[in-house]
Amino acid sequence: MAGAATLSLSPNPSFTTSSSHKPSLSTPNFLKFPTLSPIPIKPLTHAPQSQIPISRATFTTRAAASPTPSTTFHGLCYVVGDNIDTDQIIPAEYLTLVPSNPSEYEKLGSYALCGLPGSYSTRFVDPGETRSKYSIIIGGANFGCGSSREHAPVALGAAGVAAVVAESYARIFFRNSVATGEVYPLESEGRVCEECKTGDVVSIELSESRLINHTTGKEYTLKPIGDAGPVIRAGGIFAYAREAGMIPTLTC
Repeated sequence: MAGAATLSLSPNPSFTTSSSHKPSLSTPNFLKFPTLSPIPIKPLTHAPQSQIPISRATFTTRAAASPTPSTTFHGLCYVVGDNIDTDQIIPAEYLTLVPSNPSEYEKLGSYALCGLPGSYSTRFVDPGETRSKYSIIIGGANFGCGSSREHAPVALGAAGVAAVVAESYARIFFRNSVATGEVYPLESEGRVCEECKTGDVVSIELSESRLINHTTGKEYTLKPIGDAGPVIRAGGIFAYAREAGMIPTLTC
């Protein structure tokens, strides 16, 4: 037929295309994108910053600040028997006292061993005093049994006790004594508590593991304190860690 367009089949049989018009892929006006000019990129430069001094943690040791403590203790002894528990060393009613507070630490010392039964006629701390005149305690077996309160060795240390010599210890009291650094828990080879009396003048040679009773003239062998000695000498587990460089001390 004249003037009729010639039709041809497209690959998709559902559509036909005219041979006189080719499909256009031009972008519609509403999808036209603006032409962008390139943005100049400046090279990065490094400007030196002013040097600001930074304070760093430094290690200080307790030994550097004070002379080495003596390993000899000398004074009056206070003698107790077996199974002295922590309630007798410091009754529970005084556990509200905070040892880190100097005034309350002092009060703890005034109550040390106030829980002993009435059979102990001699008071460990005289009424009205905060410290005891007895710097060494001599005890029997299982000293420090009972609760795990750290106040027990702290109270003794606050009262002025340097060392306890006992036939054996409750392990928690022994550990607390070392951890707080308040007193040396020394073990005797025998029952020294049966050969000494309250008020005897005694000395402890820590380096020789020896107890001397100057009142009776007798000497007794003690078990070596071992690795616990340096920890107690430093003032407790944290003080020892700082002294050994395990914990940094920040200084201004």
